[in-house]
Amino acid sequence: MSGENQELRKAGLKVTLPRVKIMQILENARERHLSAEDVYKALRDADEDVGLATVYRVLTQFEAAGLVMRHHFEGGHSVFEMMADEHHDHIVCTKCGRVEEFIDEIIEQRQLMAAKAHGFTVSDHSLYIYGLCQNCQT
Repeated sequence: MSGENQELRKAGLKVTLPRVKIMQILENARERHLSAEDVYKALRDADEDVGLATVYRVLTQFEAAGLVMRHHFEGGHSVFEMMADEHHDHIVCTKCGRVEEFIDEIIEQRQLMAAKAHGFTVSDHSLYIYGLCQNCQT
């Protein structure tokens, strides 16, 4: 638990049991992109007494502290992922909701070129590609 405690303290958050448990779920999840409901279900499955409202509140605090990133995918579906050291983009299946991460240097260069051509400097960006995953194409 000390790793989670240090991360929370470094982010300026008080170490509480719900925060530590939610941090553990996010760090140890097989899927990197979890909704608040996914986190709540994992807590409930582990017999942890943390309400859904607390999960939403803690995830919002984690986002404000820079510990997690919230993605708003098509259809109003929000998911959270731990902040990554390296920028990546997402491909989202519109049928099952599966999310895949990818890194493509050519796409990154083209985005910077497009911004520059329009007189912008890029401070941040996100790219979501929507389609059907291989399983949903059949």
